[in-house]
Amino acid sequence: MQRYFLELAYKGTAYSGFQIQDTGATIQSALTGALSTIFRTEFQLTGSSRTDAGVHAAQNYFHFDTDFDITDKHIYNLNAVLPKDIAVKQISRVKPDAHCRFDALSRSYCYSIYRFKDPFLTDTAWLYPFAIDRAVLDQVAAIIMQYTDFTSFSKRNTQVKTFNCSIELSHWIARDGLLLYEVKSNRFLRGMIRGLVATMLKVARGSISVQDFRNIIEAKDCSMADFSAPAHGLCLTKVAFPAPIFI
Repeated sequence: MQRYFLELAYKGTAYSGFQIQDTGATIQSALTGALSTIFRTEFQLTGSSRTDAGVHAAQNYFHFDTDFDITDKHIYNLNAVLPKDIAVKQISRVKPDAHCRFDALSRSYCYSIYRFKDPFLTDTAWLYPFAIDRAVLDQVAAIIMQYTDFTSFSKRNTQVKTFNCSIELSHWIARDGLLLYEVKSNRFLRGMIRGLVATMLKVARGSISVQDFRNIIEAKDCSMADFSAPAHGLCLTKVAFPAPIFI
């Protein structure tokens, strides 16, 4: 058996999330069906980073084991079978014990907002037509890097052993008419980035103070955070792995 990492990108608008579940079509179910069609056998896929319903990814991974020798032709055939909003970018041989979830060094996300109505952005960014203080927004984004416990930004009933995350990057940038929040960490909690974005914007609009934002983090109480940022503005942009795991 050879282990492979499958890299894919997708627009999450039409899906109920990344992993297979009973609530509707998922990225995993679409990919499992395409693999079964091409290879005439069932595949067991393990996912790297779960994304919620409506969230997109420029890069995400599954790993699987198979006796088939995977070639570029198989990538072409998979993309021909998959729906137009999912694309397989690459399938790479990795070491037998490589794990696309546990071996990931970091994950990077981007949340996009725009101020003026644009029909080309409705599925991939949040229309936020309110005046905001950019200096304050930058200030609170930097504050995030001073903390490790993000209990306040994890949705209820999250099955995790720890709420600690090592944030390596947290900043806002303006690009092509969009305001983008870029964040990088070893891991993220369920709903965490959307909670951070919506709560930061409350500070930038003057609804709460910078000290209030610190108090929310330190309270370790998710009822104090704002999780109203919609899923469609969020995109997983990169999952980083150590080079030695690839063959």
